[in-house]
Amino acid sequence: MEMLELTIDGQCIMAEKNTRLDSIISAASDTEYSHNPVVAAKVNGLLTSLSETIAGNAVIETVNLVSPLGKRVYRKSLCFLLSYASAAIAPERTLIIGHSLGDGYYFRYRDGEKPDTEKLRSVMNEAISSNLPIELIELTHDEGIEYAEQKGLKETEELLKTLNQAFYRFARIGTCMEMYYEPLLPSLKYLKLWELREYEDGLLLRYPQMRSPYSIMPFTDNPLLFSVFNENKRYARILGIESIGELNSKVVSGDISKTILLSEALQQRRISDTAREIAKKGTVRAVFIAGPSSSGKTTFSMKLSDELRVSGYNPIRISLDDYYLPTEMIPLDEYGEKDYEVLESLDLKLLRSQLSALIRREAVCLARFSFKDRKTTFEKIPTRMEDDSILVIEGIHGLNPALIPELENDKGFRIYISALTQVNLDTRSRISTTDNRILRRMVRDNRTRGFNAVETLSRWPSVERGEKNHIFPFQNNADIMINSALEYELGVLKPYALPLLSSVTKENGEAYANARRLLAFLEFIYPIPSELVPSDSILREFIGGSVYGAI
Repeated sequence: MEMLELTIDGQCIMAEKNTRLDSIISAASDTEYSHNPVVAAKVNGLLTSLSETIAGNAVIETVNLVSPLGKRVYRKSLCFLLSYASAAIAPERTLIIGHSLGDGYYFRYRDGEKPDTEKLRSVMNEAISSNLPIELIELTHDEGIEYAEQKGLKETEELLKTLNQAFYRFARIGTCMEMYYEPLLPSLKYLKLWELREYEDGLLLRYPQMRSPYSIMPFTDNPLLFSVFNENKRYARILGIESIGELNSKVVSGDISKTILLSEALQQRRISDTAREIAKKGTVRAVFIAGPSSSGKTTFSMKLSDELRVSGYNPIRISLDDYYLPTEMIPLDEYGEKDYEVLESLDLKLLRSQLSALIRREAVCLARFSFKDRKTTFEKIPTRMEDDSILVIEGIHGLNPALIPELENDKGFRIYISALTQVNLDTRSRISTTDNRILRRMVRDNRTRGFNAVETLSRWPSVERGEKNHIFPFQNNADIMINSALEYELGVLKPYALPLLSSVTKENGEAYANARRLLAFLEFIYPIPSELVPSDSILREFIGGSVYGAI
């Protein structure tokens, strides 16, 4: 019997080789949900399911439920449980995971019929009460294809065909299986907190938020966001790209060039429609554009400005980034660090005075802020609004009503923009919108700011906190929402992101676990040459080569 030397949260123990993690970490078998149980572990820095076995000496760090990595494991397992329940009560129907919506995931049936929500809840609760195990198994290529074909998982089948590997790992609850991409719970007993409700023509599976980990928060509808996803679902069908397998097939067939042009054309049409909607109102003097990090706000503002010119306007572009206070005046966050995400980090007095003066047709020397020197300068040539002028203002606080409180409603038009990924990995696994934005930001940060992947990944929790507090609460103030994600973009980002992610080492802690997770995800995606991306694409803001210059 071979024994291994393991260090678990700093404590050294001996364990038999090929022992399961949940047996080694005894605390995981006893803790109740309300006591913040261990739901996974980092083994030599890699996020690992507790149902995996340990084959060599290792340093192990437990991952609790109430943590960024823990919540991923919980939510992914919860989605699998719903798929299991659906397969149990309606094996002839295919439940497809969709997009995130607030604090939940939207699901729909391929046949478009309404779900039997009460039966689904009952089967889910019974499975939790029985503490059914989530097993990890291996299938051959042919076995995987056969299972996907039999169960109507066409997106999974397409992905398996493009991967063309000898073996694949699957997770299994009872007879229900799905491809195994990232760690799951070893069993269902911790899935105590969730809500399943009918929503539109499908289901909304809700989960606890990090700010309220032991309760489900009151439901807040977001119909505007849902309508954007519905619109882009139609776009995905037009393009024939609703999953990564279909995207990979376009690359292999040589159709990807035409697909890219069509994808860009669909997005451009949305921008053109927005300009026409602004012109139709007739009273708009200022357009405000806001959205979370890496949404492509800058390029979008430039493309919209071009369309406004076509509609007869003379746009004046203003970035809120040019109105930051000096570093010593930036307020501190709860961690004692400079908080550049709050509205109070802007020189509101200067901003409001300049915008008010412009609207009064006065000449203004606009501010310019240098991130290198952290200093504000002013343009030498003054700017003045004329009869055909319109302000195009972009920045994370653009939808906050406190930004320019005195502006009359009919003189403003507000746009919320985000990269809302609509392409699934396969039938039962979605692609996180957050992961797409992280990849965008990592590539841009490295190209324009000299940041490595560790710096981008380490800063991301702070970015997310800022978004949740200062951007998302105001998204429903928007007149319209725009999705800046392009169906093909992950294939283009992959060659840029791989070396950056590969440079992250175990010594980088949480960043390493996230880097390895993203690397594993990118393995499923075929690379796409960046030369095929048009020079005016929003994607050029991140990979470089934009017709709009250095942005």
